[in-house]
Amino acid sequence: MNIEEYLDKRFPTVELVPTIYYQWDIGIHFSLGEGIYQLKENGELNLERFHTGYKQALTIFKELYDQNDDLFLVTNIYRRKTQQQRKMKVYYPNLRDKNNLKRLQVKTYPYPFEEDRREEYEMQQFSLQCKVNDIRVNGLLKAAIHEDFSLKPRFGVDSVHYPDVFFVNITKDIIFFLYDDRGCEVIARTADRLRPLYEKYYNWIEEVDRERIEKSLL
Repeated sequence: MNIEEYLDKRFPTVELVPTIYYQWDIGIHFSLGEGIYQLKENGELNLERFHTGYKQALTIFKELYDQNDDLFLVTNIYRRKTQQQRKMKVYYPNLRDKNNLKRLQVKTYPYPFEEDRREEYEMQQFSLQCKVNDIRVNGLLKAAIHEDFSLKPRFGVDSVHYPDVFFVNITKDIIFFLYDDRGCEVIARTADRLRPLYEKYYNWIEEVDRERIEKSLL
């Protein structure tokens, strides 16, 4: 089974592009690092913001994913069609067993954003089926948190947009997407997977999202 076959069967309306929260009826959008600004008054980066966001994202991930769960680790690279492929620091640094790289799959799709740029740009989607325990989740989450800032680790790809990484749990039918230091999205096939998470981390959800989320989890 590949990622396309899995999505067609379990999440038929979902494309793995931002934002998955609005593509599926059952989901939660969490805001991270609320009340802590990215910059200090002197213009320096406020590391507390990134550390807090990382801890929150990791907490959510651990609530949903067990070490033995099967998943697809999916990465979107957005690039010019004529651009030479540069090294992607998503899989190699974060795989415990580098032999798993032999099973990495890639497919090219049309550019998913501005219609008028589709002739010039494209999206390459990489996917790897593995266990949660096969990957270094900490490094992946930190690199996603650092999207707009010169902090390490980073995904290290010179492309049109920073790479997007999705954790697709095929054991529990859950998809987790940390888009940057501002927040993350989680969708699930059934509401019972997310209801305890909503109740436990209610304060991490903006008021504007609560009504929609509550209806989806009834």
